Amino acid sequence: MSDTMTPREIESELDRYIIGQSAAKRSVAIALRNRWRRRQVAGPMREEITPKNILMIGPTGVGKTEIARRLARLVHAPFVKVEATKYTEVGYVGRDVESIVRDLVDTAIKIVREEHLARVRMRAEEAAEDRLLDILIPHPVKPSGPVSADAGKTGSDSRAKMRRKLRSGEMDERQVEIEVRGNAPMPMVQVMGNQGSDSMDIRDMLDGLMNSQSKRRRMSIRDALAYLQQEEADRLLDMDRIREEAVDRAENDGIVFLDEMDKVTHLDGKNADVSREGVQRDLLPLVEGTTVNTRNGQVNTDHILFIASGAFHLAKPSDLIPELQGRFPIRVSLDALGEEEFRRILTEPENALSKQYVALMATEGMQVEFTEDGIGEIARLAVTLNEQTENIGARRLHTMLERVLEEASFDAPDRQDKHLTIDAGYVRDRLTSLVQDEDLSRYIL
Repeated sequence: MSDTMTPREIESELDRYIIGQSAAKRSVAIALRNRWRRRQVAGPMREEITPKNILMIGPTGVGKTEIARRLARLVHAPFVKVEATKYTEVGYVGRDVESIVRDLVDTAIKIVREEHLARVRMRAEEAAEDRLLDILIPHPVKPSGPVSADAGKTGSDSRAKMRRKLRSGEMDERQVEIEVRGNAPMPMVQVMGNQGSDSMDIRDMLDGLMNSQSKRRRMSIRDALAYLQQEEADRLLDMDRIREEAVDRAENDGIVFLDEMDKVTHLDGKNADVSREGVQRDLLPLVEGTTVNTRNGQVNTDHILFIASGAFHLAKPSDLIPELQGRFPIRVSLDALGEEEFRRILTEPENALSKQYVALMATEGMQVEFTEDGIGEIARLAVTLNEQTENIGARRLHTMLERVLEEASFDAPDRQDKHLTIDAGYVRDRLTSLVQDEDLSRYIL
């Protein structure tokens, strides 16, 4: 269903988690729908249709990253988020911009592997039960004489009875000894070549050797069953097929989020910083379309969707090198958040912060209720703090709610009164002094 969602349906799904920013949602919804449209195009024309990459412009904390991340989750697409500035750090060695594509493929492998695991899980569970039953009910030595039918039936009944006990959890705590592969943790060591594709993980090289060794270990039946299920699932998986499918998924469905793009421009618009411009020129082939060598095969970046973002307070999109500008034809501005948006963020999304804290405190048996005026006061003070100090957008709400609920959260296990109403007065009692003392608010919030 997610593969064929219309732009309107995609936008509606994003609305469940992100407040406002309609222009950005529409742009990513169209980009996603264009992928489906491209797959419907026949012949050589399909390969000529490339994604229209997006540049999101807006202050921090307004939802740029969340829109891209939720979009990827919506369609189970491989997704990586990188900060462009990490490639300008002094002394930064061992990775290059092509590592973005390698990380994307690794993410795709995890997604595809989980999908394949789901298909073989039932078979793996049955095989694991059979192996455990062989340990719990050893096969008797075959007698030299004839065996009666009743003896065979008794053994079958005993096995069926034991299987029912396994599945009911009745034997979970019983100890059993099984053979496990010798895969004790090893330190991570890397051998780096001149090219990123030459990077090798010693752990990968020795994986086969380690797994070929085995030893007997005693553990509970619950843990033994989980271990054997994983082992059987690994045997049923075709990793070559998974890697091949993952590379295809990364090439055609992958989404790369390039954050802080404004910080790799020459900030004053006049004096170019060589290292920053160098990062842009390194990114250019990936965005234009190139082939990257990975340990899972060659990956073509022609059809990967790149979403770049930045505040662009000091710099402008036109400060990017011209070639890179042309590769981000879709530009959308995201609005700064005001009191009304904060109010909605606190209550409307499915994962709204107020709902999260209600659920957290409920684990201690506490019933927390946010009143309408309490939510409004948090929103009002968030705007004030963002104006007085650094404007960090909706991230301000995290620090404020932690402060509001700090006392109740600390006392919750021992508290006699298990009902807490957070109204405007309660919020003011815990936040007003911080808002009035600018130095203190900078330190804490």
